[in-house]
Amino acid sequence: MAKRINGIQQLGVGVTNVQDGFDWYSTRFGMDVKMFEEAATAELMLVHTEGKPRERHAILALNMQGGGGFEIWQHTGKTPELPKFDLQIGDLGICIGKIKSSNLKETYLQFQKDNIEILSQIAKDPVGNEHFYLKDTYGNIWDVVYDKYVLKKKNLVNGGIYGAVIGVKNMEESLKVYQDILGYDKVVFDKEDVFSDWAGVPGCDNRYRRVKLAHSKKRNGAFSPLFGPSQIELVQVLDREPRDLFEGRIWGDPGFIHLCFDINGMDELREEVKGKGFPFTVDSAKAMSTFDMGEAAGSFSYIQAPEGTLIEFVETHKIPLLKKLGWYLDLTKRKEEPLPGWMFNMFSLMRVKK
Repeated sequence: MAKRINGIQQLGVGVTNVQDGFDWYSTRFGMDVKMFEEAATAELMLVHTEGKPRERHAILALNMQGGGGFEIWQHTGKTPELPKFDLQIGDLGICIGKIKSSNLKETYLQFQKDNIEILSQIAKDPVGNEHFYLKDTYGNIWDVVYDKYVLKKKNLVNGGIYGAVIGVKNMEESLKVYQDILGYDKVVFDKEDVFSDWAGVPGCDNRYRRVKLAHSKKRNGAFSPLFGPSQIELVQVLDREPRDLFEGRIWGDPGFIHLCFDINGMDELREEVKGKGFPFTVDSAKAMSTFDMGEAAGSFSYIQAPEGTLIEFVETHKIPLLKKLGWYLDLTKRKEEPLPGWMFNMFSLMRVKK
């Protein structure tokens, strides 16, 4: 099977308490579909965890308006270590998460009512796209972006993950991953400036090169109707020295820990990224035919972009459809077309209601 990227499956969000994290993100951001939850030991991530297996607890949460999910992730074998400095836009790695909204004004007003810290007014990016920024209870910054695509409304004011803002050291080197491997081949804009729509965001007074990328081709695959379109925004600060967002810390500590893509064709992808100079740093398929995540299963791998961002790839083999009846979907026996709408309706039965 040829390698195919189907969309952003999830953004990894490290927290100090996974249950508190799920409660906050489900009630404020509508990430209330608990696709799976597992406490286990991360034994394959040694290259990113100082060579030690790490006990962890993770919850994959979805939003039925569409978009990628949140993998809410907590170290349980050690104390989660907070950043040692105040993070700014342009620091190296995933500095801001993007979530989507089909009605920005409604979302803005609801987040104000929920006492979420709003960092900016609704403003326009360099080509006129409206968005605003906020900070969650854990100190993570989010870019709330207008996107008209909605899978199911579900009385929510926002959807799931739309992409990420990633601080880079060398724009041309990092573009080799995001354009050539991940398929974000459309340049929405490429500008250098002090950007007025960043007013209120830490680091906004510096000068940056800012490149927003989209994919020209519609994503396909089983879950593509859920994921929808996405964008990546690469930012390079030009008048200060950026710092590594995980300086003195390890993967899984609080903050944005990785960006994960749902794919098909792991074997083909392995050869492609190796040939392009970004070989897998983690490769579950080399250790076992399928990796059991409790309620789900599949193969996963990682590459590391030049600025340090960890990019995960997941080829899903099994997911739950109706947990109470033990009903699971075997994706190894399916063709490549998107899942039918009624199956996404089944996901709604896994909503955790508050």
